[in-house]
Formats: sequence, structure tokens, C-alpha cells
Amino acid sequence: MQTMTILRSERGVAALIALIMVGMLLLIGLAALSTTEDEATIAGNEMQEMRAFYAAEAGLERAAAQIQSEYDSTGMPPMLLPSGTQALNGCDVSFSVVDDGPAGNETITRGSYAGLYALSKTFSMASVATNEVDRASVQVSQTFQTLNIPIFQWAIFYNDDLWVEPVYDMNIDGRVHGNGDMFIRSAGSGKTFLFEDRITCAGDIHHGFPWVGSAGDVQFTDAQGNAVSMNQGGTWIDSDHPDWRDTAVTLWGGMVQDQSHGQEALNLPLDGTTDPHKMIERSAGNPDSFQNKAGFMVIDGVPMAQVAGVWQDVSGVLPAGTITSDGSVDFYDQKEKTNVQTTQIDIAKLKGSGFFPSNGIIYVSDQRNTGDMPGTSLVNGDEVGAPMTVATENPLYVTGDFNTIDKQPVATMADAITFLSNDWDPALSASYYRNRVPTPTEVNLCFITGDVEADVAGHNHQGGLENLPRFLEDWRGREFKIRGSMIQMWHSQYATADYTYAQYYTAPSRNWGFDTDLEDPNKLPPGTPQVRVFQRTGWKQEYVGYDSEL
Repeated sequence: MQTMTILRSERGVAALIALIMVGMLLLIGLAALSTTEDEATIAGNEMQEMRAFYAAEAGLERAAAQIQSEYDSTGMPPMLLPSGTQALNGCDVSFSVVDDGPAGNETITRGSYAGLYALSKTFSMASVATNEVDRASVQVSQTFQTLNIPIFQWAIFYNDDLWVEPVYDMNIDGRVHGNGDMFIRSAGSGKTFLFEDRITCAGDIHHGFPWVGSAGDVQFTDAQGNAVSMNQGGTWIDSDHPDWRDTAVTLWGGMVQDQSHGQEALNLPLDGTTDPHKMIERSAGNPDSFQNKAGFMVIDGVPMAQVAGVWQDVSGVLPAGTITSDGSVDFYDQKEKTNVQTTQIDIAKLKGSGFFPSNGIIYVSDQRNTGDMPGTSLVNGDEVGAPMTVATENPLYVTGDFNTIDKQPVATMADAITFLSNDWDPALSASYYRNRVPTPTEVNLCFITGDVEADVAGHNHQGGLENLPRFLEDWRGREFKIRGSMIQMWHSQYATADYTYAQYYTAPSRNWGFDTDLEDPNKLPPGTPQVRVFQRTGWKQEYVGYDSEL
């Protein structure tokens, strides 16, 4: 009987415990539901804030795009600074821009252009976006910079695909940039081809050509100045490598960058066209022509100078032989297989004539239709005497040592450029090329020129970088020295014959190098073209909250 009483008592306790357990489970369930609801609310808030964040970012991008569009259309910063509102992604967006002051020269300190100097102008931008759902608000700001970078700070600059295959050891001691693809090989067995400075490419970097690889080594310099081969363990590391982006950073420390690293094309800010060849064409209907900048010009063989602000024919008052275009100095170009209708400029005589342009810019164009190829020839230029730029829409021929005495900032711009030695004899121009024996020749100048587009199907790279400066003599074992900057900006429109070797020339011993004087902005040739770069230099998230808190 006592046992039964005890059992009944324990049943009461068990029921109480069960009720307590049910209550606890209910509380836990309610807490879980509350937590889930809170997490859902937080997630929702984060989503709305994220929508506002991206909308605010879009406001910054719109402001930057308006500034860039104004530069592209007018060449000038905007007179009316961008500002406005827009509805985007369920958000109300407001953006504004502040001009941070006049442009000034500065050295770039970050990114792939670090170390270059540029004319810099900075704008500060702010953008606020408020989400329409819960009034989540985000404010962001950034500084936006426009950089005009003189192009002659690159040792090599290609506006199109760059092809290069030196047969002998070769070093390139300055920056290299390409707006297309790069195809790089060393054609000499056991030879080394070394890039000593930063390489940037808006396309892909390829080792070798599509039809042949390397016989020698190809090396890039890393961030510590060490030469590191593209060949790693028997594998050539280029854009075809499956882990190219990260491997290139590991090997060269950011000194080699192509489109996979975010590198973009660098373009000249032209006013009326996207075709840079317009810079050397005549000025009629062409605001980009260097004829508009000239202080002296020769048009169809007639020398013109400004007298009392008016362009006049000065052929009757120039020293005899300053400008010659009567056919007496014509010669034969064996590469082009044509006679050259030559406008010859004697630099020494022009310098002493009193008509050397005060701004240093000379423009030449010959459109006389005689059946021959028009060309411009510069002679007696060992002592130029003053900064000078010669621009011509025709092929250009530079004869003998040039700008070697009292070196000046000098540039040429032409359809194509050919260098002729101190011993060049026009009388032998049509004879077998081995009759044309040069002597060592030296030039100090920058040039912007054209080439012939590669014929991939025909396995003809048209001479590549090593033949961007053209030759017409038997240079074997003789040195051609050049210091300056080499820019390929267009495909030639006059001098368009295919490249062949040992038919009209043989290559010189190439003593080529970048002129470090060009790193001084006070030593640039007159009218040096500039590429324009837009970049974000600073970004900050200023505020995240809700309208009720503002």
C-alpha cells in the first residue's frame, strides 16, 4: 500500500517535469523564431544597403564618364561640372563634382605609370544613394584624375601589334607599351633578348610568332631589377599559360602587365578623328594636323614662312639649296621599288636663314602627282641648333649623323622613316645593294612613324620593331647608333612594300637606346604628343545609415 502511494506521488512530479520541459521547448522555439526573424531583417537591411551602395557607386561612374566625355569631345575640362540626380536600382541617387584647382605637372606615384611625369588635373566627386524601400542611405566619394603623359617617355610605343625578333643579344633599356598584342622572340640561337623596364600591353603577350618559337632566351626585369626568363622549367610563360595572370605577377612583380592585369590602351586625345595619321596630313578640314602648329612649312615643294602674320612664299629669299625639290636630289628606294620625288631640307642652311621657326615645328607635304613616291629628306643636320620637330605626311629620309653636336630635343613624324648613312650616295641608289657601303652613323631623335601590317598567313612580320627604322644599305658589321624614343602610330600609306631581307639592305649592328634626357619635361621636342589617361586615385565610403538618422 505504501509502495502505491509513493508511485502516485512520483507520477505528479513527472507531470510537472514534463510541463517544465514543454515550457522550455516553447521558449527555445520562440527564441529561435525571433532570431530567425532578426537575421532575416538584418539580411534584408544589408541587401537594401548594398543596393544603395552600388547605386552610389554608379553615381560616381556617371560623373567620371561625363568628365571623360567632355575631354574626348573638346580636349578641355568641363566648363560646367557634372551634377544631378537619377533613379537607379530602386534608389534615389544624387552626385556632384568639385574642381580641385588648375592642372599642374607631377610625377605619377602609383600603378603601371608610376615614375612618369604628366600634366595632372584632379576632381573630387561625391555620390549619395537612398533606397526607396527602407531609406537605407550610402554616401561615397572619390578623387578622379586626368593625366596627359608625353609619349616620348616610352622607349618603344606601338599603337598596333608589336612584333620583334632580334638575331643578336639585345637590351631595351626603357619602357615598352603596345595597344595591341605583343609577339616576342629571340631569333639568335643562344642569344638573349632582355627588357630592362616596365612592359604594358593592352592585348596579349605571346612568346614567339604563330609560326615559330624562340631560338634564344627572352627575359623581363622584375621589380627588384633582376632579369627573369620567360622560360621556366622548359615552359614558356606567356598569355597562353593557364595561370598567366598570377604567374606573371609572381615572376616579374607587376613589371609585366597585359589586358589580363587590367591594362588598357593608351590613346592620343585627337579633336576631330580617331585616326592618328591625321596628325601628319594636311590641315584642310583637319584640326589635328601638325600643319596647324607649324612655324615653317614646305607645301608641294614651295617653302612658306609667316611674315607679319601672313604665310608667304620665301623661296626667293632663302639661301640657295635650303629647300630643293626640282628633281635634282631624287633617288631610288629599292624597298619600295620606286623613284622618290624628293623635297630636301638642308638643316644647316635653314638654321642660318633667319626663317627657322621660332616654335621649332616644320611641316612638309608633297601631293604633286608625278608618278613617283613623294618623300622628304633631311641633310646636314649634325648640329640642329635649336629644339625642332619635323612632321610630314610623306616618307622621311634622314641622311648622316643627326643632332650629334650640341644635342637638342628633336622629333620627326612621318609616314615611314629611313636612315641613310654618312656615306649615302644617291647615284648608287638603284644599283645592287652591296654597292652601297655605309659608315657608322649616329642620330639623336625621337620619331613617330608607320609600318606595314604583318602578314600572318604569309609568315611575314614585315620586319618588326628591329626594322621600324628602315635602311637601304649593306650595313653588315657597321654600327647604327640611335638615342631617343621609337613610336609606331599608324600603318604607312605611301611606303607600303613588303619587308624582305638581304635584297635591298642588311641590318646594322644596332646600338639603340632610350634617351634619358626625355625624363626631363624641359627637354621634350616641340609639340610632343601626349596620351590621356583617366584614373581613380582615391575612394572612401563616407556614411551608411538611414534617412531618419540624417
